[in-house]
Amino acid sequence: MRFRLTPRETSFYDMFAASADNIVTGSKLLMELLGADASARSEIGDRMRAAEHAGDDATHAIFHQLNSSFITPFDREDIYSLASSLDDIMDFMEEAVDLVVLYNVEELPKGVEQQVEVLNRAAELTAEAMPHLRTMSNLTEYWIEVNRLENQADQIHRKLLAHLFSGKYDAIEVLKLKQIVDVLEEAADAFEHVANTVETIAVKES
Repeated sequence: MRFRLTPRETSFYDMFAASADNIVTGSKLLMELLGADASARSEIGDRMRAAEHAGDDATHAIFHQLNSSFITPFDREDIYSLASSLDDIMDFMEEAVDLVVLYNVEELPKGVEQQVEVLNRAAELTAEAMPHLRTMSNLTEYWIEVNRLENQADQIHRKLLAHLFSGKYDAIEVLKLKQIVDVLEEAADAFEHVANTVETIAVKES
């Protein structure tokens, strides 16, 4: 690690950790949605929206700190990219829950639970990784595993699409369910974007 003569702003680390912890909250709400009756989904949707708003607040706090700080712990564009990608994850998860509620989906197709399990694991890994930004240590396994999970998510997504277009569902139901599984896939992609940004930061700081 390079020796630095200037102090570095440390509050960014805490804010990134808080943002990632909030994503874990969102992933758990996704898991809860899978086992919930249709009547309980609206309330879960309300809690997910509250979590998404908390994520927005965390992102805005990072941007405010970035704009008001003369010294930053690493490159400004990387701070912006990391905060934005974390925010994207929460947005996609909230969108998926909202679509399930708005479309009054009675039963999600088999395989969605695998998508959500992948997202839940990626959320846990991301939350575990954020505190390591302080030292840039023990991060390699994190981005390797998240990239592996994203590949797994791709495979699950393709199988889900094949199932949806198998003729089991009517055309309108296919459109609804496809939109949901596509948004969950976008969440998996966003986790990979976070991991790739962390890798970029670690390489620059090494």
